[in-house]
Amino acid sequence: MHEMSLAEGIRQIVEDAGRSQGFGKVKIVVLEIGELSSVEPESLRFCFDVVMKDSIADGAQLQIDPVPGSGWCMQCAETVPISALYDPCPKCGSYQVQATSGTEMRVKELEIE
Repeated sequence: MHEMSLAEGIRQIVEDAGRSQGFGKVKIVVLEIGELSSVEPESLRFCFDVVMKDSIADGAQLQIDPVPGSGWCMQCAETVPISALYDPCPKCGSYQVQATSGTEMRVKELEIE
């Protein structure tokens, strides 16, 4: 389950931000997670709660904002929506589609007390 290591990475980001910016308690952690990122949001929620124990984000709410998948079709020469990596272009059927959005995961914002 790679969600546990992702949650540990989020904890590190949150704690580093707390140290550098001088805040002590995080109420909400907002993540952007791409639909093509292979991250299971419910597994990440579970891991988040476990990993955040005894940290500045202990008891914090996790808000996940999904990022839709899109890719650049080389045949159509335009950006098209895709729902899975290696999907064909929905317009022309070509498999020459390079993912351009939806593979990311990032801490978007922290709400602090």
